[in-house]
Amino acid sequence: MEKELLRVAQLLKDPKVATSILNPCIKRSIKMRTLNDITAKERLSPLTSNLMNLLAENGHLENAQGVISAFSAIMSIHRGEVPCTMTTASPLDQATLSELTAVLKSFLGQGQVLKLEVKTDPSIMGGMIVHTGEKYVDMSAKSKIQKLSRAMRETI
Repeated sequence: MEKELLRVAQLLKDPKVATSILNPCIKRSIKMRTLNDITAKERLSPLTSNLMNLLAENGHLENAQGVISAFSAIMSIHRGEVPCTMTTASPLDQATLSELTAVLKSFLGQGQVLKLEVKTDPSIMGGMIVHTGEKYVDMSAKSKIQKLSRAMRETI
């Protein structure tokens, strides 16, 4: 069902589909008919079709993206995935990335899976920022410079 919902999310981003389904000026019955045609064409399961029809009947199709995102997050948690974002100033080589991934995995509990997203942001100047769950560790050169600058201003 999750894959189907992600497919629906892609379809809702299509400008043609969005204008025909998400336009508040179009009657609900026309939206429902269009939605039924799309779900039939995509061969979506009855469960997914019913969810989309329920959102359409109650005038909440504009919230479909949020519903799909929330469902994906719930399923990710159910699978034991732990989202982690690592931001560095420049791209990491494969050996460094593998080593950091191994270190991050060592903090996980049994049955948990690391879902790592690596980003590059030159503005941090060096070091890295790691954000996983409720933990946020900023080891960037930018933050260290800002702390030093604040400390110098306070003493002057």
